[in-house]
Amino acid sequence: MTGFVKRSTVVRRFVSDRNGNFGMMTAILLPVTLAVAGLAMDMTQVIQVRSALQDAADSAALSAASALASDETLTDEQAIERARKFMAAQFANTAGSDNATDDETQSSASDELGDETTAVVQRTAGTNGASNVYDVTVSGYYDVPMNAFTRLLGRESMRVSVSSKAESTSETRSAMSMYLALDRSGSMSFVTDTVDTTQTSCVNYTAENWAYKDVKSGQRNYIKPTKPCYVRKIDALKTAAGVLFTTLHDADPDSAGVRVGAVSYNDTTQSPSAIAWGTTSAAAYVSALPSVPTGGTNATGAMKIAYDALTATNATEATAQAAKDNKKFERYILLMTDGEMTGTGSSWNSSIDSQVRGYCAQAKTDGIKIFSVAFMAPDKGKSLLNYCASDTSYYFEPDDMDELVSAFKEIGKKASEMTTRLTN
Repeated sequence: MTGFVKRSTVVRRFVSDRNGNFGMMTAILLPVTLAVAGLAMDMTQVIQVRSALQDAADSAALSAASALASDETLTDEQAIERARKFMAAQFANTAGSDNATDDETQSSASDELGDETTAVVQRTAGTNGASNVYDVTVSGYYDVPMNAFTRLLGRESMRVSVSSKAESTSETRSAMSMYLALDRSGSMSFVTDTVDTTQTSCVNYTAENWAYKDVKSGQRNYIKPTKPCYVRKIDALKTAAGVLFTTLHDADPDSAGVRVGAVSYNDTTQSPSAIAWGTTSAAAYVSALPSVPTGGTNATGAMKIAYDALTATNATEATAQAAKDNKKFERYILLMTDGEMTGTGSSWNSSIDSQVRGYCAQAKTDGIKIFSVAFMAPDKGKSLLNYCASDTSYYFEPDDMDELVSAFKEIGKKASEMTTRLTN
């Protein structure tokens, strides 16, 4: 009994004794206090490292994206390697200048980031006039070592991860070589249904009275001027071509990317206007076409001239475009007729039709794009031009002057929007 009382007394005295409490509490709290202080210092360093790492990622993504836009030969792998090296070097420089890391850490930062940095390149090819787009995403991380105090909490390091995305575009400008092959046969003298308000009366040629075109005044079957005066097909063509030339000029006002040539045909091929910079020469050629054209229809010679001028085996156009620093350019033929292939006769000639189809096939195989316009044409003429067109979006079937003008305007817009030149 006496022993139990003594033990109880000792316990009560120990519990009620206040001597040494400060030392005990200090022993308990000191490691925690040091760890918290160490964590505060480390968090400051983590923030600095994150900032430096993000700056490096941003710079690397921008560098790779810009390089892709300015150098069309650069591969995705080369751009990715460029981004990795740039990020590592930039981080080492930024971290060192900002004192975000110590000397030992800085010396290994470049190698570590070079191994851990990842990059993704996405290319979007421009269409319908849009520029090529290059998206580069760069991601990386760095393990920031903790100081001795923070390690009391069991953390040896803290990983900082960043990601950056940059987008660049290549500037585009029209670059093309186009050859117009235009019908100026007798049927192009026939009227459209559009009234010519510039004249009170005129001779309105049609398929019915065309045989009497040469009859003199006072003779039987003389074709008298009548009211109203209707616009002839040839004049509708000149108006439409003018709209085309204006559209091309607006796309290339400095005549540094657009080259145009023209040739006309009936049952024979007329002397062409060779391809030249801008639209001036071709426009003058079309304006000079006769107001009352004559003859049958044979586009073979005109297509041969256009094909020979634009074929890839003829270096003339590539050399001319390269002289203006046009690394890429499109080649176009615009084939227009209002009839079917008749030659010197008045009925369809299957042999001539086949020859024209042959040149169209060669041109398309060579990569030349063909726009075709069957203006108020009969079925066999439509069939031929539909075959010659590069695809359905390149084929037009206008039935009046307004539709013809719209077709030529659309051709000008389509050609100028689809052609591109990569510039630095």
